[in-house]
Amino acid sequence: MTRILAVITARGGSKGVPRKNVRLLAGRPLVAHAVETALAVKHRLHRIVVSTDDDEIAAAARAAGAEVPFRRPAELSGDLAPSLPVLQHAVSCCEADDGHRLDWVLLLQPTSPLRLPADVEHCIDLALSDPTADSVISLVEVVSSHPVFVKRLEHNLIRPFVLEEHEGLRRQDRGEPAYIRNGAVYLTRRDIIMGGSIWGKRSLGYVMPDERSVNIDSGLEFRLAELLLAERKG
Repeated sequence: MTRILAVITARGGSKGVPRKNVRLLAGRPLVAHAVETALAVKHRLHRIVVSTDDDEIAAAARAAGAEVPFRRPAELSGDLAPSLPVLQHAVSCCEADDGHRLDWVLLLQPTSPLRLPADVEHCIDLALSDPTADSVISLVEVVSSHPVFVKRLEHNLIRPFVLEEHEGLRRQDRGEPAYIRNGAVYLTRRDIIMGGSIWGKRSLGYVMPDERSVNIDSGLEFRLAELLLAERKG
């Protein structure tokens, strides 16, 4: 059996949306949405754990059905703390706890509450179908912010940032599609994580639609997520 550890990262501090991981979204704490997605695919997972430094988040995560078997250290809980050492800490704690060496690590950030269990399963299937893949990362296509439309300023003069845009170019004529990471799913081999990377050298992309790619970093995005969830249930 392939051992996949699902790690939901949810620290207590948040500037854009204060206490966002326990703020109610569609009647449930934000962190609970990530837990519920993981539980829907638990037959594919070894364990589902929440990494947090916060008692209220830990309680909400346990109430939703996740494990909180360790407390995230203070040095991994600040505004500038990257995800990689948080995942490495989770791997070390879980392997020491249950004595099993993991194969893959699935990062589910609470800030992407609109992803579906099917998105996670597709990423797992994609990863397991390619023995050379280091990771699978979810993406969303960019349209209005396609690289051809992105500019820089040089002494107040508008210059292309990457690609030259011809005057009158329509969005549908922008050329090759471009994608950005949407934050919903990161699935990485355990040895790549412990070796110092989340992406690795060979990442496969899984494309998700706009309506499942909201990444909550502001109050406006929180309200948008609420509207989309209400529409989904309506």
